[in-house]
This record gives sequence, C-alpha cells and structure tokens, in this order.
Amino acid sequence: MGRVASSVDNALIESFWSIMQRELLDRTSWDSKTQLASAMFEWIEGFYTPRRRHSALDYLSPADYEALHTTAEIAA
Repeated sequence: MGRVASSVDNALIESFWSIMQRELLDRTSWDSKTQLASAMFEWIEGFYTPRRRHSALDYLSPADYEALHTTAEIAA
C-alpha cells in the first residue's frame, strides 16, 4: 500500500469520496438511509459519471468525448 502505481493504492477512491463529501454529503441532510442511497446514486449516475470533465479527455465530459468520437466514426 502506498507505492506509486500499486494496484492496491486507494488514492483514486479517496479522491472520489472527497469530491462526493464536498459536493453532496456536506450540503444536505437526509431523513433515511434510503433517501441518502438514492441521492448518492443520482449524484454518481446523473452528474459525476457522465458530465464531469476529465483532463485525460482534453477537459471534455465522458459523454461529450464519446459523442465526439462516435460522430467522427460515422463521418469516416
């Protein structure tokens, strides 16, 4: 643990939880675990996964990057 490029390094998931904590969990309170689970699912699937821009994708969201390359393949 803690070595660079280690398959068991948890820096990626720690970064993910940190972002979720800042952007979702610290801003709202829920009455039940079911509401919390639903809010987490909506945040991950509705915002974090398809719309968050990534430096590895030239600062495009995964959805935009995929659309760009799908359009390029169809045109070719």
